Formats: sequence, C-alpha cells, structure tokens
Amino acid sequence: MSPLTKGGVPMRPIGKIRNPAVVILLTIVTLGIYGIYWHYEMFKETNEFDKEGVTGIVGLLITIVCGIVAIFLIPWQVGETRKRAGMSERVNAIHGLWILLPFVGVFIWIVQVQNAANELWEAQGAVAA
Repeated sequence: MSPLTKGGVPMRPIGKIRNPAVVILLTIVTLGIYGIYWHYEMFKETNEFDKEGVTGIVGLLITIVCGIVAIFLIPWQVGETRKRAGMSERVNAIHGLWILLPFVGVFIWIVQVQNAANELWEAQGAVAA
C-alpha cells in the first residue's frame, strides 16, 4: 500500500474497505484461512496508518499462537487508531466478548470491527472497490 498524495502532500497509508459479509463468507469457505489473513491485514493497516500498535506480522503471530488475545486486541487497535484520527472509538477490547455468544457472536464481532475500520478508511478518502 503506497501513501497517497493530496495536493502534492503525502498522506498516511489507508486500509482497504471490506464488506463484512464477504469477510465472513471467505472465512467459512476457506475454513478459516482468510480469517487469519484478515487478522494480519487489520493489524497491518492500522499500524501503517499511524505507526502505533501491533504490526501485521506480530499480530499474525499473536493470532496463531494465542488467538483469544487477538480477539480482544484487534478491536482495541481499531478503536485506538480511530481516536488518534480524531474519530469516536466505536470499538474497543470489550467487543471481544461477543465471541462468547454461541453461533452468532463471531459474526457480530467481525461486522462491528470491520465496519469501524471501514468508517476510518472512508473518512481518510478510501473508496470501496
């Protein structure tokens, strides 16, 4: 992801807008592989945006070694990135508790986290592909 320029002034890298339903569907179809990739991308994009928080590779390792930590860490990192960008937090670590809700909790979690990230990227000028 290369930095964009606006009027010749370099801007921060921004993440990709993703449809939460597509994230869920691809995670199911790939038996979780896309979900791991999505974790990596969420960590990478938020870290590259403001050089704060967990990097993509470290986030990937956390996801693989101790996934329960990543479930709380991703919404926290997205929320903190939103705050540093001057937006409301919208998601935080407590959103990881959605996973405890049988069957639908993981889907609610993905939708909330991805929508919060999408709003951040849209506010920075990203457009859906």
